[in-house]
Amino acid sequence: MMLEPDVETRPSEEQFALDDASYRAQVAYLLERSAFYREKLGAAGLATAGEAGGLAEIAGLPLTEKRELKETTTSENPIGAHVCADPAEVVRIYSTSGTTGTPSYIPLTVRDLEDWVTGSARSYAASGITAGQRIVSTYNAGPFVAGAALTSFDRIGLCHVPVGTGNTERLLRAVELLRPEAAVLTPSYAEYVVEAAAESGLDLAGSSVQRVLVAGEPGGGEPAFRARLEQGWGARVTEAMGIGDIGISLWGECEEQDGMHLGARGFVHPELIDPETTESIPLEDGASGELVLTHLRHQAAPLLRFRTRDHVEIRMSPCPCGRVGPRVRCVGRTDDMLVVRGVNVFPSAVREVVGAFVPRVSGHVRVRPQAPGTKQDPPLPVAVELAQGEETDPDLADAIRERLRAVLVVSTSVQLVPWGSLARDEYKGQLLERRT
Repeated sequence: MMLEPDVETRPSEEQFALDDASYRAQVAYLLERSAFYREKLGAAGLATAGEAGGLAEIAGLPLTEKRELKETTTSENPIGAHVCADPAEVVRIYSTSGTTGTPSYIPLTVRDLEDWVTGSARSYAASGITAGQRIVSTYNAGPFVAGAALTSFDRIGLCHVPVGTGNTERLLRAVELLRPEAAVLTPSYAEYVVEAAAESGLDLAGSSVQRVLVAGEPGGGEPAFRARLEQGWGARVTEAMGIGDIGISLWGECEEQDGMHLGARGFVHPELIDPETTESIPLEDGASGELVLTHLRHQAAPLLRFRTRDHVEIRMSPCPCGRVGPRVRCVGRTDDMLVVRGVNVFPSAVREVVGAFVPRVSGHVRVRPQAPGTKQDPPLPVAVELAQGEETDPDLADAIRERLRAVLVVSTSVQLVPWGSLARDEYKGQLLERRT
């Protein structure tokens, strides 16, 4: 389903011209209202919007780090010095979980919220869900930005059945009795539900669910992992991706399952950089790097060249669905990337390789680096969970280790662990397990 064909199929050159005009106005707005960006751009020798130029020159502007924003917060201004809107203009304030300290607060004006919902609705509609269908959701609507994504289901015209996080029995009951055509979960939880359904005797693959929409963490685009989910649910799996500081469900995958389209077209400008050198990388087919995003018409707390820490691959070939522009597949978080003897290793890539050994293994893995930081000495320890009823086999461990070496060019130490020994999660999974 294409929610807004005039936007989603607009030629790239025409879209760039529109975005360039929006971007120039956004930079002027930042310089007028944001103390943070007046100082940041001033330090780079840019005092006016004219000096900053247009989108063609954006790579010459400084990047924005999450850490920088947090450092400007005070008890008087808990949002940060980048806030632009007057308090009376703000209609919603979301927050992060704050697991590592004080939560980050994300304010929105009426128009900001409308743009979030519009972009998210485009992204989710791309998956093929249509008005009149039922969708069961497992996201918490409380203080977190995922709550805004739920409004996008209303925009599409779906009958929304909210279940929330952490109640798998209620979810399975809703699937069985209310017969929804779609379900939206994190990839880890979607996998967890497959196991829970098998244990409860529910034929999940034979249920009414035809589409599973996954978001919230990388994984939904990994071929082997996706195949396991599709087999377990008996449904097509597509993924969506957002970043709390920028917007919800910014990207969404269509039924071609070949990368996520930018649903927030006209609201956000994407770039690619080398995460180590921060040099700009052209958006060409096959390119990979860290995704950087810039607001184009945001009001409350706009961000300029924000580092998402999401490592993505770019697709530029025409998509049969007719949507125009780059598509992305998220490989993993650059924060989770390890470097073993000069080789970049993402935990999600380890899971993808190990997935080829299903059904002898469950597909659950943990990468357990022995040293703090990014750089690791080989062999890199990897725990691989056996399938239910499978016994430890040294030949299987050797085969997995050799496959990891061949595909990822990294030396590993593979430990096979019993079924059920790697913890499951009813929201987001953890592939990287560091020593405390």
